[in-house]
Amino acid sequence: MSPTRPRRKSGSGGDAGLVRDATHGVEPHSAGWTYLSFRIVHRAAGEDFSGQTGDEETALIWLGGIAEVDGVGEVGERADVFSGLPSALLLPPGSSYRLRARTALELAVVSAPANADSRPRLIRPADIAVEMRGKGVTERRIHWILSEKDPAARLMLVEVLTPAGHWSTYPPHKHDEDKDGVERALEELYYYRFKPEQGFAFQGIYTKNRDLNVSIRARNGDLVLVPRGYHVVSAAPGYDCYYLNAMAGAVREWLFTTDPDHEWLMDWKKS
Repeated sequence: MSPTRPRRKSGSGGDAGLVRDATHGVEPHSAGWTYLSFRIVHRAAGEDFSGQTGDEETALIWLGGIAEVDGVGEVGERADVFSGLPSALLLPPGSSYRLRARTALELAVVSAPANADSRPRLIRPADIAVEMRGKGVTERRIHWILSEKDPAARLMLVEVLTPAGHWSTYPPHKHDEDKDGVERALEELYYYRFKPEQGFAFQGIYTKNRDLNVSIRARNGDLVLVPRGYHVVSAAPGYDCYYLNAMAGAVREWLFTTDPDHEWLMDWKKS
């Protein structure tokens, strides 16, 4: 299956959905939003990958494998998303890039329109901020690739590893309105992987008045779009869950509102 548009779920209000083939990914016009583009790139050892950022800030995120990057050198340390910390290359608008895979290589390519004048930046595993969040069955491991505190024009990027049977993105929260000091409107997407690969998680996306109220069974390689509404994830027992989060909005600030019904369950602080 290789759709070029996100699959819409019944009752979604037409703006929350699932792309089965993340290799084809999404762009703003196909996602129905303003900023985020995303795709997955695979290369065999010896194959090249190159491109230009145009008018967008672009991040190449090493999900697994090693590559030789022109002007940078060898990048990548982990075999897959469950076996170490990521590397990433952040590129400003007007940049070009070229790399050659040394091993089987999997990259996530995330971009958003930007006009910042900055230099390319390599983010190595030693630069990743690691955080444990939640407790008990809500405990999960956070890998900050690009937080709001890090220099960038538009993107925020984070990996979350949720143990089998645990909940994540919990308590449910939203970030679809601009309220200074309270909440920022941020488009968000989730790219999922599971161990073992036949695993799955449920992702809920809903609004207070339930004009958007969906439950998606996300499987290995699925891409879930969250343009608005409260959202939450539950990993199936027996299957460790990984997802890569990308966020972007008019203001690069991670401020969210927790669902008031479940705010009493908040057991972690925003870092």
